[in-house]
Amino acid sequence: MLVHGAFADSSSWNGVVERLQQNGYTVAAPANPLRGIPQDSAYLASFLKSVKGPIVLVGHSYGREVISQAAAGNDNVKALVYINAIMPDVGESFSSLSAKFAPPPLTKALKQVPFRNGDGTTGTDV
Repeated sequence: MLVHGAFADSSSWNGVVERLQQNGYTVAAPANPLRGIPQDSAYLASFLKSVKGPIVLVGHSYGREVISQAAAGNDNVKALVYINAIMPDVGESFSSLSAKFAPPPLTKALKQVPFRNGDGTTGTDV
């Protein structure tokens, strides 16, 4: 299972999916909604429940925290692989780790746009 990071979509895994499938692996690269860790990990956790058999979860960049939380309590998840990502320890989060450093230049270029879900809850796209 391949999970993309921010500023990307599932097609960023196309080359990897092709190579893995050529080697006989069953591969999925579900869309990561990019609506925040709680929403994205809940979405992925529900997707994972539809998968039969052992799962290796691969997360790129932002996807690392999504897979960490989505895997919790799923006995079919056998491994987590972090690519170009921070690997939080138990009890840590990206927020707590990144607070230890100065904000990256990218943060100045981000625009936050509020949204409303169908159930009335709100969030912010970046």
